[in-house]
Amino acid sequence: MDVAGAAGRSSSAFIPRYDSLRAALAPRLAQVDSGALPQEEARALGLMRRVSSRDLGKVTPPSTASSQETKPSCTYGDDPDSLSSALYACYGWAQSHVVVGTDTLDRLSILGSLGRTEDPARRRELFLALEPVWRSVNADNGPVSPYRRLIALKVKQRGGAEPPAALQARASGLDPDSLEHWLLAILEAWRDGTADSLIEPWDWYYLSGKVSRALGPGISRERMIQLNEEVYRALGVDLHAVRVQYDLDPREGKTPVAFTTFGGRAPIEPWVFATYRSGGLDNLNELLHETGHAAHIAAIRTRPAFADWPDSDPFTEAVADFVALDVYEPVWQQRWLGDSMPLADGLRARYSGIVLDVAWALLELRMLRDPGADPNEVWTALTRDYLRIRPHPELSWWAMRGQLVDEPGYMMNYAAGAILIAAIRARTVELHGPFAAGDSTWYGWIGPRLFRFGLERSTREVIEEFLGGPVSPAALLADMRRMRPSGDH
Repeated sequence: MDVAGAAGRSSSAFIPRYDSLRAALAPRLAQVDSGALPQEEARALGLMRRVSSRDLGKVTPPSTASSQETKPSCTYGDDPDSLSSALYACYGWAQSHVVVGTDTLDRLSILGSLGRTEDPARRRELFLALEPVWRSVNADNGPVSPYRRLIALKVKQRGGAEPPAALQARASGLDPDSLEHWLLAILEAWRDGTADSLIEPWDWYYLSGKVSRALGPGISRERMIQLNEEVYRALGVDLHAVRVQYDLDPREGKTPVAFTTFGGRAPIEPWVFATYRSGGLDNLNELLHETGHAAHIAAIRTRPAFADWPDSDPFTEAVADFVALDVYEPVWQQRWLGDSMPLADGLRARYSGIVLDVAWALLELRMLRDPGADPNEVWTALTRDYLRIRPHPELSWWAMRGQLVDEPGYMMNYAAGAILIAAIRARTVELHGPFAAGDSTWYGWIGPRLFRFGLERSTREVIEEFLGGPVSPAALLADMRRMRPSGDH
């Protein structure tokens, strides 16, 4: 469904009414004396104020102008928030207008093609076609490049306060002081389980794409959408019954990053936004991830003031991968695709994405710690020493994720989330049993234990109660060891 079109059909009546109610709500919330309220009621009021200011902004009617978007001006000021917004807009344009020969493609199409292209020279051509995307973020990598300016401004704006990523990690039960060590242990586990020869960055995607090449051709865009629904139904999630809505069609000006959010709160109606021009295993994996967010939202059962979710934190990103990670398991592949690949190949495909997220998280951590550092050099060292990718410090090829400029530090949520979900999945199998091939009782069992609380309880409390103790990377590292021959465990 096209959300812009849906909004346009009712906007003449809906938007003025919404803006009127919104204008009346903020002052009424502000007038309440939180000091006179019991502790839980005061917290509920604070959450309502936060949602009102963060999510209930002024609505702009859909434009009736031509859908042909014009390129942003890409001029940057000195305010970190406006710089971030301008950078994100320019990145969004660049990543959706990648020119290869006579074709204009997008970033995800290029990365997908890298995994399917046998000719190394053609892979190099495709990879280097992404350079305008990198330059939209980091220009020539000089000391005053847009990205390096943004990081310096963000650090200055924060002052001596703890970085948001550290706060989010602690709230999810992860010790920030241990987290960097854990992330390096993950990269070391990858290095120990792979060949010791260096590979080109454009070849990384091909070598990691073996499973996708074998199983992806049978997954058309239509079949991908159908599979997404069938997989969740087999786990007890009727996506229609829980009111999940989708906006998956390409269009000019659409945000370049897939995301899921509340479309309605009473009753809850999750909305998934992503762009898919084709199917394939990798796109199916992302769609399953976003639908994981929707299943989380739909299972919230608490009082209205707490009917939100801990958005943009490691726990939220972790549980979104509850189901998506299984696409790399032979038992899942056989059930849903009628064919399977060896376990070691599947696990390398699974962890190739995770270790890149870990490398991005460490890049951001080190840049936010030392904003004067050269991001190309930091990235080159991480990918050379741990991922065995041939150094190319002249290329800002790290600068291909919109999260890097939309919300610096966000990549830590994916990296820390990988640790969390490995622990949660292992605990689920221990307590409830395996679910990769389908289990109609899964959603009814997991929802009340992990999803239902919204903001009623702290994330750390929910996770540690479920796990029966503190979070550790043990489950993830044990899973990674399955990549090795049995005698090397």
